[in-house]
Order: sequence, then C-alpha cells, then structure tokens
Amino acid sequence: MSVEIRVPPLGESVVEATVGQWTKPEGAAVKKGEVLVELETDKITVEVSADQDGVLGKIEKREGETVGVGDLLGVLNAGDAASAAPAPAPAAAPASAPAAQATAPASSPAPAAAQTSPAARVIAAEQGIDISTVPGTGPNARVTKSDVVNAAAGQATGGQTAQPSAPAAAPSRAPEPATPAAPSARSDRETRERMSRRRQTIARRLVEAQQTTASLTTFNEVDLSKVFELRKRRQDAFVKKHGLKLGFMSFFTRAVVGALRQFPRLNAEIQGDEIVLKHYYDIGIAVGTDEGLVVPVVRDADKLSFAEIERKIGELAGRAREGKLTLDELRGGSFTITNGGTYGSMLSTPILNPPQVGILGMHNIVERAVVVDGKIEIRPMMYIAMTYDHRIVDGSEAVRFLVAVKQMIEDPETMLLEG
Repeated sequence: MSVEIRVPPLGESVVEATVGQWTKPEGAAVKKGEVLVELETDKITVEVSADQDGVLGKIEKREGETVGVGDLLGVLNAGDAASAAPAPAPAAAPASAPAAQATAPASSPAPAAAQTSPAARVIAAEQGIDISTVPGTGPNARVTKSDVVNAAAGQATGGQTAQPSAPAAAPSRAPEPATPAAPSARSDRETRERMSRRRQTIARRLVEAQQTTASLTTFNEVDLSKVFELRKRRQDAFVKKHGLKLGFMSFFTRAVVGALRQFPRLNAEIQGDEIVLKHYYDIGIAVGTDEGLVVPVVRDADKLSFAEIERKIGELAGRAREGKLTLDELRGGSFTITNGGTYGSMLSTPILNPPQVGILGMHNIVERAVVVDGKIEIRPMMYIAMTYDHRIVDGSEAVRFLVAVKQMIEDPETMLLEG
C-alpha cells in the first residue's frame, strides 16, 4: 500500500513554499514520525514527517521547487527497506583487522548526520565535508548551516575542523604560469548558496519599506542610572518571586506603551486613504536567528506586568532561535522594538516593519562622561533611535514620542506608579 506525501496547510495567507532537500533518498527505510523534507515559507519552516513506517518511494518534488498546499511531494510505500530495495553489500574488512572491528556493535549511536538539516547537508556536500564530524549547535544537537560553514572555514565549535575529502597538496614556489587559471580553479574561492524563501522575503520587504514609506529617523540618548539602581535593588527579590531576571526589555516595552498612549498616530497604519488608529498594544520584538531577523509579537503588552513581559519575550526569542515560532506568533504587531546593542551597535537607523509606522532602536550601553547639575559624572548611557513614517507622523510627534520614552526610562518608578 502506498501513502501520498502532500504539502500540509501552511497557515493563514501562506499558499506556497519552497522544497528543501529531502532527508532520505528514494528506497530508504523510514520510521513513523521521522522528518522527510522541510518546506520553507516566507515566515517559518514546516517539517513534513512520515505518517507510518515504510520505504520512501518516488520523490515528485525536488529541492528548490515551488509547491502549493496539497501538492504531491512523494510516495511512502508500506513495508521495509529489505523488500523494497536491495541493501548495499558491506565493505570487506581488511585481512589484518581484528574481528571485533569488522562489524559495528548493535548499540552504536546514530551518526551526527541523522540530526542534520537539509540545508546543512547541501553545503557539506558542496564543500566535501564529512558531516558526521561537525558538532551540532542547533536543537537536539542538530547540525545547522552555520555549523557547516564554520567547519569549512576551520572554525567549528570546540576547535574541531572538518577536513575535505581529499587534502590539497601544499602549494609550491614555482613561477606563476603564463596562462591564466581555468575558471574551475577558482571554485574554492567562492561559495554559492541558494537564498532561503525567508531571506528572499526579508530582502523584498526591506526594499518595499524603503520605497513605499516616507521614513525619517530621530535620535536621543538615555541615562540608565536609575534603571541600573532599581534592578540592583530589586533583582534578588524579583528572581525569588518570578524565577527569572529583570532585564532591560521590559522597561523599554512599558515605556513604549506609555509613549504610544500619548502619541497614538505612532500606533497606527495607513489603509488606502484612511488612518487606522489601534487601541491595542501588540509590540513586536526583533530577534536575530540563523535564518535572518524575525519579529515575534508580545500581545496586549499594556496588560502585562514586568515579569510577564520578560517571560514572554524570553519564550518567543527561544522559540525563534529553535525555528519553532507559529504564524500567529509572527502575525500583526502595532509597533516594533529592535535591540542592536546585543551585537555591540552604538548607533543605527532601524527600518520600518510595514504596515507599522514606527520602530524603536536600542543600542549598546556605554559609560560616558555627562554633565549633571553642572558637574561631570560617569553615567551608563544608551543612544536610542526612532524611525517613523512621515506620511502620517509629524516630526514634532516623533521627537516628543522619543523624549517620552527617555523620560520614563530615566524615571522608571513613574511606570510603576502610573502603570
């Protein structure tokens, strides 16, 4: 009996995907629940698993092909691999090898490649890397594309370096040949990698944001002394009560909500010739992942406590890096916060996330000399930037919005007292 492998529902408004590399070749044995192929959408990666034990029959859609919901990907045949295809003959052991080394024990663990993503397999094959030697840093020790790229560059985790299948001879000091090198001789100087559907979407949306909005950016700086002092004073009690640390994102999220209440046009969007003012505060938090930037949304942030905001952001960021976000967790959002400071950025101009009309950029915290009450003091300072859509947000509104954020961060007890 054969079972058709079809493209499952991909989520609301998502109608097509790109086929990643299959994890099994035709004729390979498959266990129920084992991932067969990954489908890349513009927002998430969908894993298609086997519904039953069997043998992978014909593969209908290959890597890179575009498929829609319900399209036939391949066929899974009931039975076992032995009856479906002859097993390859094992290589004979060397005559001098001990008998104990001729066969592997039954309890040998599965090779690392069993926990390898399809994209990582492709790069490993192109680079001539034995993927079983690459340490995985992904979920469940899965080998990611980054792991393989690092291995190819001789910078794999733990100092291990994946070796090419055939070591190159050391270059000689002979004179340069008179004729130019053939194009193939330069293949080791470049690597071509297919853009994932998500990366293509990110690229397209960034260009659209620049072309379809009237974006301007205003800047300010924030003294974080009182936030530091409050965190130091309350951290132990906060951890004891809630089981997590009090970070900076909850302060900035609450400050943004307070500023949006004062300047509602920054919590709006344009639809045709109308301005839609939103009376809810769904704050997007930008998270960097191996596959690019994603923006999961903290729903109704105005109704959450500091602890609830910290916990929600931590959960969403973890799911984003594991590639487990759902479409609902990425959909919508009325305003976005992005923190380039986690990567060491001192100053930047964030790009709008349409149809939103505002985005706040946080940056690294640096101790600087500032004048306070006529005296020079060393304070922990952060530059903040706010990009806005000038089509519906006036410059004065944007500047006052950023000043309101600054004032609340510099007097955090105001947020606690006034909610």
